[in-house]
Amino acid sequence: MYQPKIKRYQKDFEYSYAFGAYPVLDLLKQYPDKVYKVLLSKDGLGSDGIKEVEGLCKERNIYIEVSDRLIQKIAVKENTYAVGVFKKYETRVEGNLNHVVLVNPSNMGNLGTVVRTMLGFGLKDLAIIKPGVDIFDPLVIRATMGALFNIRFEYFNSIEEYLERFPKQNIYTFMLKGSKGIRDIKFVEPYSLIHGNESKGLEEKYLDIGQSVYIPHSKEIDSLNLSVATSISIWEASKRE
Repeated sequence: MYQPKIKRYQKDFEYSYAFGAYPVLDLLKQYPDKVYKVLLSKDGLGSDGIKEVEGLCKERNIYIEVSDRLIQKIAVKENTYAVGVFKKYETRVEGNLNHVVLVNPSNMGNLGTVVRTMLGFGLKDLAIIKPGVDIFDPLVIRATMGALFNIRFEYFNSIEEYLERFPKQNIYTFMLKGSKGIRDIKFVEPYSLIHGNESKGLEEKYLDIGQSVYIPHSKEIDSLNLSVATSISIWEASKRE
C-alpha cells in the first residue's frame, strides 16, 4: 500500500495529519478507508485514549508505527502522542438542511472553532466561499478536536454559485450594518447563516441578499471575533427552532 512521505504539511499535499488521540479516534471511526497509518509516541502508550486508538486500528487493519522521531518532525505542539496520516477527501453540502456559510475565512483557529461549535449544536453542513483557509491544515483539524470528520463541507467559487445551488435556503447575512438586530429575527428553516472575513466582514452587496442581521455589542469594540459571532448566530437560530 502507498505510504506518503512524512514531512511538514503543505497545502498542495494530497494527504494531511490529525494530531491528538481524540481527533485520530474520530478519523478512524468516520473515514478508516482514508487512513494510511497511525503514528504513536512511546510516551503515550498505555493511556486510555491510545489504547482505544490501537484497538480501532487493529479492527480496521490500519498500520501503526511507533516513532517519536517522525511525530516530532511534523507536530505543531509538544506532547503529541498520536498522529493520523490520511488521504484528503471531498464531501458535499446537503440541501434542505441548516447551513453555516463562511465567506473568505482566513484564520485557521477561527475556522476550527466554528466547525466544533457547529457540531455541538447539530449543524453538519459548512459552505466556504473562496478564497478561504485550507480546512485540511493540521492546525484547523486540531482546533476542531476531531469535529471536522463528523461534518460535511464544500468550497464554492462565489456566493452566487452557492445561492444558485441552494435556492430554497432562507438567507441571513450577519453584518455591522444589518437592518435587524438578532433578537428580532425569527429564523426559518432551512436557514443559511452567512458570516464574512475576520478583517473585512461581508461586502455591501450582502445587504441585498436575504435578511441582513446585526449582533448588538458595546461601542468599546469595533466588532466581534468571527468564531464568537458565528457561535452567537448558531445559538440564537437553534434556540428558536
